[in-house]
Amino acid sequence: MLSMPASGMTGRCNAERRRASLGAVLLAAAGAAVLCAASKSARGFTATLTPYAPQTIYLQVGVGAFTNDYIYGGQPENNSTVNTVSVSVAGTAVGSGVAQAMTTNSTAANSYWDGYLFCNLPAQLYIGGFFRTAGGSTSPAQVTAQVPSALTDTTGDSIPFSQIQWTSGGNGDTGAEPFPAGTFVNGGTQTVGSMASNTWNESCWTFSFLNSAVRPAGTYTGTVVYTMTAP
Repeated sequence: MLSMPASGMTGRCNAERRRASLGAVLLAAAGAAVLCAASKSARGFTATLTPYAPQTIYLQVGVGAFTNDYIYGGQPENNSTVNTVSVSVAGTAVGSGVAQAMTTNSTAANSYWDGYLFCNLPAQLYIGGFFRTAGGSTSPAQVTAQVPSALTDTTGDSIPFSQIQWTSGGNGDTGAEPFPAGTFVNGGTQTVGSMASNTWNESCWTFSFLNSAVRPAGTYTGTVVYTMTAP
C-alpha cells in the first residue's frame, strides 16, 4: 500500500464566469459588484476575475469548504481535511514496470466555482483556487509542493517519491492545464502550477505509481504539503 496525503488552504471571494465545456459555453451570473469575464479559448479551466478589495488567495487540494458556489456569493472556509492518494500492488505485479493507477479518498468532484462536475472520483484529485488583487495585474501566484525524499514504511524501507507521477485534465477540458502533469522530485520544493493575477484556475490530477523495482512488502507513506504564494 502506498499513501500520499495532500493538504490545502482557503481564502474568500465573489464573481461571475463562463466555462467552455464540450463545445458549449455556459454563463452563470453573480450578485454584488464583482464581475468576471473569461477567455473564449478552450483550455484547462481558467476564468478571469475583476480586481476587488481585499487581495485574496485561495487554494484547494482535495476536499475544501464553501458556504455556497463562488458565482452565487459563496465564501470559502478553512478546511483541515487531509486526503490520501493510494494504491495496493498485487504480489504478482510488484516491480513489473507496469504503472499502477492510484485512487483518492477525496469527495471533491464538483467545482466550487459553479458546482460543475469537474473531476471523476475516485480516480482524480481536484486542485484549484484563485488569486484576486485589489487593483491591477501583478506577477502570478505560485503553487508549490513540499515533497519528502521518499515514502517509508515502519521498518525503514523506502520508495523514492519520483516513483509517483500524475496527468492533468478535468471534464470538458482541452489545451493547457493551470496545474500540468508532472512527477514528484525526491525531496525538496517543486512548482506544480501558477495562477495569473485575477484568475480562478482548476485541474484534476490522476496519479500513478511507476512500480519500476521490486520493493519489500509493507505500507509506505509520505505527506506532500501544497502552498500558494502571491506577490
